[in-house]
Amino acid sequence: MQKPDAEKMSSRELGLVLAQQLLDVEDLHYGLWDPDLELSLANIPLAQQRYSTLLLELLGRLLAGITRPRILDVGCGTGHMLQQMLEHGYAVDAVNPSAHLNEQVRKRLARINATSTRLYESDFESLPLDELRHRYDLLLFSESFQYIPLPEFFANSSSLLKPGGCIVICDFFKTAAHCDGQPGDRSFSGGHILSEFYRLVGESAFRIEQDIDLTKRVSPNIALLDEWLTGRLVPAAGLIDVYLQGAYPKMSRLVKWLLRRRLARVRYKYLSGNRSQAVFEKYKSYRLIVLRPDSVR
Repeated sequence: MQKPDAEKMSSRELGLVLAQQLLDVEDLHYGLWDPDLELSLANIPLAQQRYSTLLLELLGRLLAGITRPRILDVGCGTGHMLQQMLEHGYAVDAVNPSAHLNEQVRKRLARINATSTRLYESDFESLPLDELRHRYDLLLFSESFQYIPLPEFFANSSSLLKPGGCIVICDFFKTAAHCDGQPGDRSFSGGHILSEFYRLVGESAFRIEQDIDLTKRVSPNIALLDEWLTGRLVPAAGLIDVYLQGAYPKMSRLVKWLLRRRLARVRYKYLSGNRSQAVFEKYKSYRLIVLRPDSVR
């Protein structure tokens, strides 16, 4: 196993870890919601498992006929999906830059005695390509694709894949509405611009074999989060604020002044009413995409 140089937790990692602990879930990805599943916090694990099951069924079709297929799980989170792929009989390695999440992954791998799985504790761009050249039948990017620079994605994927291998991307992208300056434009960050991704695929050595729009099945997560923030977290935070102002008025005012810009960004992003399901559907497109090397090129 290769360990990263830095142990500092990023704000993105903090958000993932807090979500995992507050909601008591094993996965760090969105869930898939259909009319038969009530939108509630209690059903988040079921919705997340529907997401994982969708991917596992797709992997089964893509890897059918290959003896002991080998997968690279890029951005494996806590390793829950990694474990499920191992339980389905796949040989799986993983890459993840988060030292805090990798501690959970290592414990999970030890618990299930997955001694053959290699965990590369680095970002995707820093993988040892000479060592891993043409090693994998499939590369899986489950809500990790948004963090990877596109030039490095295309270059490294070509080196890592076996001939005839494929790439599965399940993540959100920015739509054509991005940067339109309207309310909500900056409420959701992250994701590559979808049209730019399509353009670069057209110029690359890959072709799109499958492209499914999952936005409507994913966006209810945003409605659920918005209800939780405004209906539960904000009132609780308000009570804490009242207490601190009464008990420590000077310190409370100082902290608020020092953090005024960050607090303003948080209020705009999460509490302005612009982080809604409709806004998400306007500015984000959640896609399940399969890429294969273009044999014509």
